[in-house]
Amino acid sequence: MAGSLLLIDDDVDVLRSIGKYLEQIGYEVARELTGEAGVSSYERLRPDAVILDLQLPDMDGMEVLERLRELDALVVLLTGTDDVQTAVEAMQAGTAENFLTKPVSLDHLAAATARVIDKSRLRRVNRALLAHKSGRGVDAMGTSSMMKDLAHQVGLLAQSDRTTVLLRGDSGTGKGWVARLIHSLSPRAKAPFVHVSCGATSAVTLDSELFGHERGAVAGAEDRKQGLFEIADQGTLFLDDIADLPPELQPKLLKMLETRTFRRMGGTREIEVDVRLVAGTSKDLQAEVEAGRFREDLYYRLSVMPLSLPPVSDRPKEDRVALLHRLHHELAAELSDGPTTISPDAFDRMLAYAWPGNIREMRNVLERAM
Repeated sequence: MAGSLLLIDDDVDVLRSIGKYLEQIGYEVARELTGEAGVSSYERLRPDAVILDLQLPDMDGMEVLERLRELDALVVLLTGTDDVQTAVEAMQAGTAENFLTKPVSLDHLAAATARVIDKSRLRRVNRALLAHKSGRGVDAMGTSSMMKDLAHQVGLLAQSDRTTVLLRGDSGTGKGWVARLIHSLSPRAKAPFVHVSCGATSAVTLDSELFGHERGAVAGAEDRKQGLFEIADQGTLFLDDIADLPPELQPKLLKMLETRTFRRMGGTREIEVDVRLVAGTSKDLQAEVEAGRFREDLYYRLSVMPLSLPPVSDRPKEDRVALLHRLHHELAAELSDGPTTISPDAFDRMLAYAWPGNIREMRNVLERAM
């Protein structure tokens, strides 16, 4: 796969024609008709780059651009002749990577897209290296022998880049962070990392999200949609809350794991992808199997390499200290105002607290305090 793109344009014909061309030259393309939907899709999919039309029905295009840049997106603008000056100013300000005027030259589109995809992948690799060097890699998991052993297992799993991993742990124990760490330290680091939750979603919606659909396969499906497995090709897909996967989709996921192929909803063609699957659960999957809510064969496929993450309350004091420092450091870098230090009294109270909400609760408390 050449890379993943998000195309945002209110013109259905543009979405169809440009999207089709980009798919023909090897890209995975997600499409949205509005700015709000585009921002939401970017947050969920995290594609390599965004191609954004400045003229949208629900939001000013520059507002959409600003929101995408806050999410660290790399954006190529599509403009009419009246918007050229605005696009130039966006490039000069560093909020846009490039711009193309409509009607778009497909050769220019291909060249601009290739450049921004290369930049996205280089940035991803550099960040993975910096994270490792700055202590946000496996070393950031803790200093106790228990957490060092866990970090060693994560490092080994990262290099076994075709092995399915099952992350087990209470809600908030950092399963998503570990899944992303496994990806960033693996040979797949240059390719997409896609995170999706199986919880609180209907079977039809999740089927469409994971595997995509053909035109007309579901109500309102005016265009073919690529699923997250296609978007994550060559990369990693993290399926959180795997115990909540609807029974109707469990055979389809099992087939995907066994053959690395699937069909879109309403499709007849077998699509082959190379995706490393990491699953997460806060439930006892073995108990779900015994209760008849989860397929036993799928359970064994997912638990090839299980990894259990302990709750914060079970971690030694030195690990809780390291965790507080890491989260505080990350938040200080993200927030432009607020105190940059924690008082000794507040720090002691945080260490003594049980943190039933685990790392998620700890981060939320720190963020409110800052």
